[in-house]
Order: sequence, then structure tokens, then C-alpha cells
Amino acid sequence: MPEFLHDIPVRPDCRFYRGDLPCRPNKEHGYMCGDCPVYEPVTKRILLIKLGAIGDVIRTTPLLRRLRQEYPGCYITWLTLTPAILPQREVEEILKFDYASALQLQARHFDIAINLDKEKEACALLLNVQAETKFGYTLRPYDGVPWPINNLADHKYLTGVFDQLSLGNTKPYVQEIFELCGFDFRGEEYIFDAHEDKGYDWRALPLAEAGPRIGLNTGCGDRWTTRLWSTEKWISLITELQAAGYAPVLLGGEAEHPRNLELQAATGAAYLGTFPLPQFINLMNQMAGIVTQVTMGMHISIALGKPTILMNNIFNPHEFDLYGRGQIVQPNRQCVCFYRGTCRLGTSCMEELPADKVFRAVLESVPLG
Repeated sequence: MPEFLHDIPVRPDCRFYRGDLPCRPNKEHGYMCGDCPVYEPVTKRILLIKLGAIGDVIRTTPLLRRLRQEYPGCYITWLTLTPAILPQREVEEILKFDYASALQLQARHFDIAINLDKEKEACALLLNVQAETKFGYTLRPYDGVPWPINNLADHKYLTGVFDQLSLGNTKPYVQEIFELCGFDFRGEEYIFDAHEDKGYDWRALPLAEAGPRIGLNTGCGDRWTTRLWSTEKWISLITELQAAGYAPVLLGGEAEHPRNLELQAATGAAYLGTFPLPQFINLMNQMAGIVTQVTMGMHISIALGKPTILMNNIFNPHEFDLYGRGQIVQPNRQCVCFYRGTCRLGTSCMEELPADKVFRAVLESVPLG
């Protein structure tokens, strides 16, 4: 039943109702609550806290599919540091994490609240938010330590605080967060916007007859530099790809720009420059396959459904689910620098990853002809 304000019926339980502004059906069609033909009552209100980094936010999106399946008609509020990366059409309310958002969320009531981050500010918010059921990590108020809110979060929590358990883990990240929420993982894919509607001009890319385009994401950020592959190795890989009939395309951001210019000059590989994130995502979507380190580009590649050739050394390979597309390739020497930004032995084991090994993974994952 609608509520009434001065004899005007209103339905604040509708998924379109705003309260601070006219809803979209009112703006577009002039509908009012009393006889609105698109009235849709919310069945469950769900808060999802996943702040960052961008890659971790992207690989949390499979959870949306399961929440929709388990709770038809639910209204999802997602709190994050990077709102632009989320699929805007798939989440009813996307909030950037700041004081204003935290303040209003603590005054609201949710049926379900999920926090997937162990940052203390995220844990404190789950502690204080009003919700019938909570999953993930909270904050112990007497000592400020992030802590599992129930035993479903124990596995994921413990692998984050003990390297031995993290090394022995055999569950992909997505499976871990599903289990943390009480779900079994059924291979749900990412939900992601490829920005195909923007009409970007990619005429500078190699033409289809030049061979399958293989994107080479040459950077890995500045935190885990033990992942870096040498310029010489990239040149060897590009040369092999070109000789076999592939069309390599160099990818990266501002940090990779000097290296990509150097690689372009040495090999003639295509390099179009740097772009804002939506355009970069769409550029990656033009590729037949992606070679990348464990970085944001890897998550984008998986989200786009591309065969992903993942070069990994310092992370547990079980953490990454490529959904049966692509391969994980690792150095020929066992890495002894688990989750370390500097190499204990002085020279990173990435130098023991031959270009030919990566090339063969491309050949198997993105066949020619």
C-alpha cells in the first residue's frame, strides 16, 4: 500500500524512488506513484563494501550475478573508491567512499551488508551499519583489529595474515568471496562495461588481415616491481609474434609510455599512446588476446572475456581464475619472493621466463587461422 503525503500517494519502497529528486519514470514519462505502471517494490536492500583497488573491484562483480539470482528484486548499494569502473546499469546505487557516504549509510537499514575489505575504515563501517545479516570483515572495537564477522570469512581472512596459508591456498579469489557470503561458486563471470557505445576511432590499429591482434600490457605498477619483465624479453616476444603472423599492440598507461615508445621503435609494433580508462578498456576489447602481468590490465582482460596469457611469479597462481581462457606462465626458476616488492636474490626470477614460453602460450590460446 502507498503512503500518503497531503493526500498524494508515494511509494518509497519502489526501486526507482529517490526522495531528493524526481525518479526517472517521472522525469521521462510523467508517472506518479499512485498509478505508476512501472512500480517495482524492493525485496531486499543489500550493501556491498568493496573499496579498491580497481582490479579487486572488477573481480568482485561476479557476486552481482549471484545476488540477483538469490534475491530477485533486490536493490544493491555499492560503496567504492572507484565508482567509474562499476557497471552503471547493473547497480542501483553506486557511492564513492567519503565522509558524506559513510555518514548516510550508518543511518540506513539494510537486509544484508557485505564487507570484502580488511581496511579498518571498511571494517568500522560494517560494524556500525544497521543490517539483519552481515558477511565479511568487521572491526574489533576494543583493539581496532580487522576480524571475521562469522566463520564464513575465516578462510579468506587467514590467508591474508599468514603467508604459509596463502601459499597453500588452492581457491581462486572469486570462489573465496562467494564462500565468504555463504554461496558456492558456479563459474559466474564478471559484469563489465566494454564502452562499445562511445564510438572510438581505432583506424590506427593493425587491420584484421595483419593477423590476430595481441595486446601486450607491458607494465605492472610500482608496488610489486619484482614482476617486471625486461625490455629485451618483450622485444624477443614481439619479434616471435610478428614472425608467426600475429599483430602485437603495445598497451599501458603513463608509467609504461617511455618503455612502449622504445619497444615500438625497436620492433615496429603498434602503439597508439595512453588513454582515459574507458577508452583504454575499449582498446583492450579490440584485441584477440592479452599478454599481461598481474595488474589492472589482467582484471580488465578477464572481464572482457579475452584469452589471457598471465605472466606470474610472486603470487599464488591458484588465486587467478581465467575461466578456461588463456594460460598462466611462470619463470623456469621457482620464485622465493612471495608477495615481495624486491627480490631476495638480487635478480628477479622473471628473467628466467623465456619469451618463447610466453609465445607458445599465445599460440595455444589464440590460434592462427
